[in-house]
Amino acid sequence: MRQREIGVAGDRVVIIGTGIGGLSAALDLAARGYEVDVLERAPTVGGKMRQVVVDGAPIDAGPTVMTMRWTFDALCARAGLALDDLVTLTPLDVLARHDWPDRSRLDLFADIDRSVAAIDAFAGRAEAEGFRRFHRDALRMFEVLKTPYLAGDRPDMLQLGARVGWRRCGDLFALHPFATMWERLGRYFRDPRLRQLFGRYATYCGASPFLAPATLMLIAHVEQDGVWSISGGMHALAAALARAATAKGARFHFDADVCAIETSGARAQAARTTDGRRFCADAVIFNGDRAALSAGRFGPSVRSAGGAPAARSLSAVTWLVRGRASGFPLTRHNVFFSSDYAREFRDIAGGRLPADPTVYVCAQDRDDMAAGPAADRLLVLVNAPARGDVSPPSATEIAECARTTFDRLGAAGLELTQATRVCVTPREFETLFPATGGALYGMATHGWSAPFRRPGARTRIPGLYLAGGSVHPGAGVPMACLSGQSAARAVAADLGSMQRSRPAVTRGGMSTPSARTAPTA
Repeated sequence: MRQREIGVAGDRVVIIGTGIGGLSAALDLAARGYEVDVLERAPTVGGKMRQVVVDGAPIDAGPTVMTMRWTFDALCARAGLALDDLVTLTPLDVLARHDWPDRSRLDLFADIDRSVAAIDAFAGRAEAEGFRRFHRDALRMFEVLKTPYLAGDRPDMLQLGARVGWRRCGDLFALHPFATMWERLGRYFRDPRLRQLFGRYATYCGASPFLAPATLMLIAHVEQDGVWSISGGMHALAAALARAATAKGARFHFDADVCAIETSGARAQAARTTDGRRFCADAVIFNGDRAALSAGRFGPSVRSAGGAPAARSLSAVTWLVRGRASGFPLTRHNVFFSSDYAREFRDIAGGRLPADPTVYVCAQDRDDMAAGPAADRLLVLVNAPARGDVSPPSATEIAECARTTFDRLGAAGLELTQATRVCVTPREFETLFPATGGALYGMATHGWSAPFRRPGARTRIPGLYLAGGSVHPGAGVPMACLSGQSAARAVAADLGSMQRSRPAVTRGGMSTPSARTAPTA
């Protein structure tokens, strides 16, 4: 097929993928005045932040939680915008409702004093005091890492120490990087249910609490600091960022399946699509799982940018459900714990679907104590091994997983009637996000060194940059937003240094195969 070459002027950035990392980089760079082309193989934006229509209703099929809104506030402020003008956010009072097989139940609240009181009534004064200590230490971890690690470019251990300041070395030891999360939780909670509840935060980045470093306790503070729902669902955030980037001049090209990132003189210079288009660039940002680069899916010349293979994070089996839910007082976020957490993660580590899974249910039409609608939209999720490319679960195994999952919900009193279900397995996630095996969070955050093994925005190939949940600072919606901002900073710094040795380029008059129209939700 004959190639069509698009764009040859300077200061041109091509972004591959419209996950939150790519969208954040697109808005940031477009607001800085760069020529930005964003290539997306799907017909709409969002990446994992996608929606699936079930029985005529759109259901968020990916992230369900908006936290760390300061990451988006900062992004929007640099572009001269306000996040509240882009999307409608509603803070949640009930952070999550938790249920155990013994029919005990516990809510956590945005108001920490209410959470303390709830834990006191649930498990006693000593456990409530343990929660106070746990929350204090999680807050300290977050404060230590927020600026030098989360919001900064990827450091190694020595650089992190220098950024924190060696006079504050006690703060570094307070991170407890050499203890596992599960071990450290035993210092705060004797009640196994509470240890199970707070250990669950490791799964927010696709890790096992039995292998993840205790540093991930900081996620508890992130959630305690605020959880928001978004009108129109989480996908509305992706669509809003795309519209904002478009208004700043970015061009979005959908159904643009990139098959190669081309290099010249060892420098990235273009992205080529399967339909013959070639997008020239001074910089290319890859917003996909870095494993796809390592696997050679974008050509042999950029394989080294993906780095060495790494242990995969968790995948999932999900069901998108449209039906009437009754019998259990659903709030927006609900967790139904397994009876044996250690066995659950042993099963996953062994490459099997858990025989007794913990079940997460996002009831997308319920906030706090809202009564149920005529028909609920539910995302039902259980963790699974990321083996969708080599040994995906069979139809029989998926059917058995569905039985145990919905039996667990039924045992808690949740009845689903007139329900339509759409199942998504690790095999489908591998198809959506190639070379991952269905892993939804990049590499596994296991062991003390895992946070330092994620690559930063720059790669060993000049002109090629990374963004997304598989790179620094990690998985999750706000982390991906930070990664996009980091990539934008790196591009601006590197192209700025190149500009000093070349004449200025006049912008404008560049052809494009698609109009600058704002993407829709």
